[in-house]
Amino acid sequence: MNIKDAVGRANLPAKIIHYYEDVGLIRPLRDPNGYRVSRDSDVHKLGFLGRARALGFTIKDCRVLLSLYEDKARASADVKDIAQRHLDQITQKINALQAMQDTLSHLVTTCHGDTRPECPILADLAPAIPSGQNR
Repeated sequence: MNIKDAVGRANLPAKIIHYYEDVGLIRPLRDPNGYRVSRDSDVHKLGFLGRARALGFTIKDCRVLLSLYEDKARASADVKDIAQRHLDQITQKINALQAMQDTLSHLVTTCHGDTRPECPILADLAPAIPSGQNR
């Protein structure tokens, strides 16, 4: 099938499919005039990659996951290790975002939001200057 058909079946933009080929994640065949000829297996891999990327896996992780997927003698523990590392990173990001939300929520709550110039949001954003130094 041509790239247009692959785009439709994999539900990915052509630009992403070209990128996956450029980085070696897929290797579609070429017909005599040089056009890509995607096989069903290529479209299946594209679907796999699209789902993995939607879950936030890096290209490097996708490369390893794809190789493990194709390795019928793989140990599921290898796959789980990659997924667990990624889950741990997501959890760290969520915790950091939660801390940011808590801080900003507190600052917004403590700001009067009126005509007075005092603003705890700006005061919190300004770096503390050690005493004896000018701004």
